[in-house]
Amino acid sequence: MNIRRSAAALAAVAVIGAAAAPVAHAADPSPSPSLPSALYGTADPTYDGVWRQSLALLAQDTAGVTPAAEAVAWLAAQQCDSGAFAPFRADPGQPCDAGTAVDTNQTAAAVQAMAALGGHQAVTGKAVTWLRSAQNEDGGWGYTLGSPSDANSTSVVIGALAAVGEKPEQVEKGGKSPYDALLALSIPCGEDGGGAFAYQPDKKGKLVANADATAAAVVGALGKGLTGADPKPGGTEPTCAKATGAGQAARNGAAHLVDALGEDGHLMSALPGAEDQPDYGNTADAALALATAGHADLAAPALRWLGDHYQGWAKQSGPAAYAQLILAADAAGFDVRDFDGSGDDLVKRLNATGPAPESAESGAEKAAQEEAEKDDDSGFGVLWTVGVFLVAGIGIGFLISGRKKGPSQP
Repeated sequence: MNIRRSAAALAAVAVIGAAAAPVAHAADPSPSPSLPSALYGTADPTYDGVWRQSLALLAQDTAGVTPAAEAVAWLAAQQCDSGAFAPFRADPGQPCDAGTAVDTNQTAAAVQAMAALGGHQAVTGKAVTWLRSAQNEDGGWGYTLGSPSDANSTSVVIGALAAVGEKPEQVEKGGKSPYDALLALSIPCGEDGGGAFAYQPDKKGKLVANADATAAAVVGALGKGLTGADPKPGGTEPTCAKATGAGQAARNGAAHLVDALGEDGHLMSALPGAEDQPDYGNTADAALALATAGHADLAAPALRWLGDHYQGWAKQSGPAAYAQLILAADAAGFDVRDFDGSGDDLVKRLNATGPAPESAESGAEKAAQEEAEKDDDSGFGVLWTVGVFLVAGIGIGFLISGRKKGPSQP
């Protein structure tokens, strides 16, 4: 979900209905703000600072890494008194005003990150209160307060509600829940794009299939967030059936994504002028969606393709891209510290884009170190520690999230 993953992409894809940042922002000639040392990434954070910081912290937490305290503090300081988050506030000491561009996506992503890290109930509580106030009468959310509901924004807010222990189906406005909003954007089987989700109805009220929105909505309709769900054994390949509830709509969306990925194992860009280019971010999101729907086996080809092709895209896109890959790979049971089978450590790459984390050890490395310290008097502990790090160094990675190993990798 490039829409959910990068507000920089949001501005561009708003033209085709796959994102939410106002197009006018993309053409803003104002100079880039100076970058805080606590922020991940070096690109202009004006439109995605909180988004990419939230994803980076979520990915680190998922990978068993303790983020830098300064990075967490920076994110918390971006919150306005209303509870909402703006993409970037150069001077958090100045209060937000009517001109501060807060939005649901940054706010919901920050909630998910802060909830995962724990100990930030005051921050998440205020943010969820604001998100509730921004809910539309159809049960969904738009990118900004008062804008029409879209599949992506509604889904990322569902993830935020779930992250703080709320039941999304019970968060209603006008008698409608977020799941009602998503169902209204699900294209019936048998129609063009059947099974997929639309971002929003077009100007004529027609629902047009959108792979980005579909990936987001599959996860949201299952009540999950940006980290997806624990990998599950592959089941029967999903097929489209009449959707009487959010669960079936999610399965229909998964079936559409399988078809969209096709034999090549990746999605193509929907951006005008780039239709012949692969869409790396949405491919990662589709993989996460399939894994969350219980089809890690069907997500595996997309992740293998990404392992062979992602480097240029991720280097240019920065921390949000590495975070997307970590979250998708982890959800499907891939080893995020040996992503492509040659020792490619996604966590190390992410960590290098911002302040050094408090702890970057994997769970296995940390356990080995603790065991080594216990046995240090015998001399065996030293040998064991050296052995563990030699093994890790030659590309035999560890699943550091505590999840079980999923599909085999190349």
